[in-house]
Order: sequence, then structure tokens, then C-alpha cells
Amino acid sequence: GLPAPPVVVYHLAMRIGAFQLEEPVPELREPHALAMLRPWIDVGNVGTLTLNWLERQYGAREVARLSRPGTFFDFTRYRPVIYFSEGQRQVVVPNAYVTCARRQEGNDFLFLHLMEPHACSELYVDSVVRLLTTLGVQRYCLLGSMYDLVPHTRPLLISGAAVGESAEQQMATAGVEPSDYEGPTTIAFLVSQRMPELDIETSTMIVHLPQYTQLEEDYAGFARLMTALSSLYGTPVDQAAVAKSHLQNKEIDLALEKNPQLKSVVEQLEKRYDARTKAKKEGEMPRLSPEIENFLREMGKRFGQN
Repeated sequence: GLPAPPVVVYHLAMRIGAFQLEEPVPELREPHALAMLRPWIDVGNVGTLTLNWLERQYGAREVARLSRPGTFFDFTRYRPVIYFSEGQRQVVVPNAYVTCARRQEGNDFLFLHLMEPHACSELYVDSVVRLLTTLGVQRYCLLGSMYDLVPHTRPLLISGAAVGESAEQQMATAGVEPSDYEGPTTIAFLVSQRMPELDIETSTMIVHLPQYTQLEEDYAGFARLMTALSSLYGTPVDQAAVAKSHLQNKEIDLALEKNPQLKSVVEQLEKRYDARTKAKKEGEMPRLSPEIENFLREMGKRFGQN
């Protein structure tokens, strides 16, 4: 008789908005989505370090990525990277992608590696929202970091917001202070704004880093955010990162000894931090001297030009 036909295995992929999702769609238990956003709120790579650590701990696997990232991103600003693999040149194109992880206890996780879009932002936001609803997300939490007038010698502050009774209670338990920020922001915050309309809880956790440090990988911020997440989810804390944060702080201390002007700035920031903690937002925040404010403003401009 005729030989049996070859067995063909099809790797199906379905589209959800602009995302390509590999089938079979993972079955997740009341998943919580943890998202980071480059470059707006990922100074010191705190969000990146946090998601990468959690993905390694839970053996996360990729479930979706944008099918045509050039629709949203300007590749003269987010540069493709070329590398060699087995003697052949390969190019990695920057992209937003999503991974998932199952846990033995508690909510499963989705990890969203988002990037600030340069075009078609409404489609980008719609696609993220559709992906979250399709995968049955119960809570969306945006994680990140920003520079602020805080000293490295005090516990780093985390500010944020939450919508949903459970999320609000947990944010308070984790020591997250209500954010009073007003001003320019990222279009990606529309994802958070739309979640409550879909009965999905939402929260934001932003670590405040010292403006004068500007570390490529800020392990103090990473350790602080991981500690807050651990109080919410029982996730492990990277003890190696905690040790690295102590080393980084020692290096900053040594640098301050050689820079009296910056050391004076840090002393004022310490006084301001302590007064703020004592006041607990009652009364007026202590102001920095005009000289210190000018110094920090000029320093911020110099970093912005680099």
C-alpha cells in the first residue's frame, strides 16, 4: 500500500490586537500582570531587573510579542542590535513582549516588558488591554523607578496608586505612599486608567532613586521593589542584589568624601527626608536652599544631555 503521509505539526499563532499569541493559550490561575515600561519609568533598570529576576525564579516562558514592532517604535531611537551566532550575523529588533509563569500557590503571573510607543499609541494601548482581558488578568501592576530629591542614606520611598479594595489595602501594607505627581507622563498609563472599567484591579509602584547617583543598574532600587513585592506575593528577594546595593552605597559614600559640595547636598536631602517622614504629609514640606536647588537642576540638565 501507499506509505503513510508524514505527520505535520502546525505551530498555530493567534492575533490579539497587535500581539501575536502562541497557542495553546496558557491556562493561568487568576493571573496578576506585572509590567515595566522603558525608558520612561525604568531608570537604573529597576523594572527590568525585577521582572528578569522573577522570570528566572518561576521559569517563565514567552506567550506573546508584537507582530510588527515597527508600527509603534522608531528604530533610530530604539536601536536594533547585531550579534554573531554560530558564525552568522543576527539582528535583534527591539520589541514589547509578554511572558507567563505558573506558581504552586497564589496568583499566577504575567510579565509585560513594555516600551514607550512613538506612533499609533492608541492601537498599542488597545492591544495591551485586549491581551490582558483575553488572558483573564485580575490585577495590572505597573512597576518602575524615577529620580527624585532623596538621599541614598535613607530607605528608598515607593509611591503609587491603586484602584480596587484589595489592591488599595495591599499597597498600604507594602508601605506604598499615595502619589501626588502631576505633569507629563506616558501614554501607557492609559492601560491603568482603563482597567477599572473592565473590573480589573490596578496598581502602580514607583521607587524613588537619588538623582545624584544615576547608576546603570541600581541594586538598592531593585532590592527595595523586590521587598515590597515579597510582602504582597511572598516572592523571593534576590539576596545577591541586596549585597550589591550595600556595595554601591559604600562606593557612593567614598565619592562624597571627595566632593564636599555634593556631600552638603546629601546632608540637606537627609534633613528634608527626615522632616518629611516626621510630618507624614502634615503641614508644608521643608524646602531646599536655592543654592542646592540650582545645583541639582544643573546636574539634571548635564545628565539629560548624556
